[in-house]
Amino acid sequence: MDHGSQQPHTQQMPGPFAGYAGPQGPYPGQHPALSRLDEVQREIATLGPQVCSYSGLQSDREYKRLERELTRLLLEVDKVETEGRPELQQARKRAAGEVEGLLRYLEGNATHPSRLAIEELTQEVQNLLNEGVVGPFRQGQAQDAFEISEELVEAVQDVAMRLAQVKTGGSVPLRKARYKALTRVCAVQELLEGRVRTQTLALPLSDDTHEAVQRINQVMAQVSGARCQEVALLMGLSGRDSCAHLARVLTELLVELDALDVSSDAAVRNYRKQVVEEINGLLKHLDLEGEGEDTRRYDLAQNDSIREIEAIRGRVSVLREEVLRHGAAGQGAELQGLLTRLDQVDTGKNPCIREARRRAVLEVQALTTFLDLWEALGRRNPGADEPPSHASVWHVLASLCNLQAQVLGFDGKRADKSYMVLEELLTKQLLALDAVDPQGDQGTKTARKQAVKHAQNILSYLDMMTDEWEY
Repeated sequence: MDHGSQQPHTQQMPGPFAGYAGPQGPYPGQHPALSRLDEVQREIATLGPQVCSYSGLQSDREYKRLERELTRLLLEVDKVETEGRPELQQARKRAAGEVEGLLRYLEGNATHPSRLAIEELTQEVQNLLNEGVVGPFRQGQAQDAFEISEELVEAVQDVAMRLAQVKTGGSVPLRKARYKALTRVCAVQELLEGRVRTQTLALPLSDDTHEAVQRINQVMAQVSGARCQEVALLMGLSGRDSCAHLARVLTELLVELDALDVSSDAAVRNYRKQVVEEINGLLKHLDLEGEGEDTRRYDLAQNDSIREIEAIRGRVSVLREEVLRHGAAGQGAELQGLLTRLDQVDTGKNPCIREARRRAVLEVQALTTFLDLWEALGRRNPGADEPPSHASVWHVLASLCNLQAQVLGFDGKRADKSYMVLEELLTKQLLALDAVDPQGDQGTKTARKQAVKHAQNILSYLDMMTDEWEY
């Protein structure tokens, strides 16, 4: 064996790329090209997490910054001189591929159909609030000069429900965007509901009631204005103030109210208490500026409330299987207990958990109503004088019971033929009920109305179970 000659020793340098050097080589350490690519890799390591968690749109300032930085890195990589060496070319190609991958990921999430749907729904709420709340306030109208209608509250609630049903496919940026939009819409909905409630209060008191009442009335007027400001801030309709500034103003009002001496008059104390509650109701929503930035807030797989909901749903699934295979056997009491457990689930500010609980409640209620109808049909003992129209309603109810059993056991998608068959059969039962003529019999009218509602609930349940909703 020849020990007289040795292979050149290649020094391994820190960084993702192997060193390219040798005792006789022109470079005493790592090749300059690899040194530059190592620097690029370190910048990629810094930008990567920012790109992967970005949840905005292409028009946002942060998007443009990230795109600019990545484009700069791509140009830097392209400038690296490889001297025709394959190993340097491969290293440069890998670095360019990583940067290009981040650019694609950034653009893909910012332009994803679900991200655009979130933005469209957000704008829909902005338009509703601008017309019904913010616009009139900015035009100088006193808050008490107009009312926040229940129709506006319902319209905002409808958008919140549609936001909760936007598909994210597990994408962190999309989940973050949906969660941030939902928290704000739900906060605004609660603010509007609070305003609707205060419209029914006997406020304000007369200035003659107590020397402190005049100042409390002034604070109440400021609170009404603050409500409009907060709605505008939460929904991005105000660029002048900040949530932190408004929180300071409201806190100062609380301090001022606390300093008022109203101990001698119970009515004034109660009035001040209501105003304090109004302010606290506004303050609790003013910490949403950073909401959704922490991934743990919308990563619900480990959330204790979701775990509890899923445990309850698992038990409902077992009970449902027992009912469909063996019939009713006293499951009603346990189902009521599960509803109580769901009512105790803490949803916090998370609208996705609220929606998860709502859907779980509907699952329990669907099984409960099926059992009630199944038992009612078993107890039915019609008399000889039963009106034919009433008997027709019960005949439809028997058909609905059979169809509901199929719906409870359905495990498919909306595109499936079996789904369309069930939907068509349920619609036919509604038409059959519509054709029943009560002929003035009040009992038949009531029974038909309940049957119609039951059929509609089954259809809604079938629709809910096949809408592919996700946390």
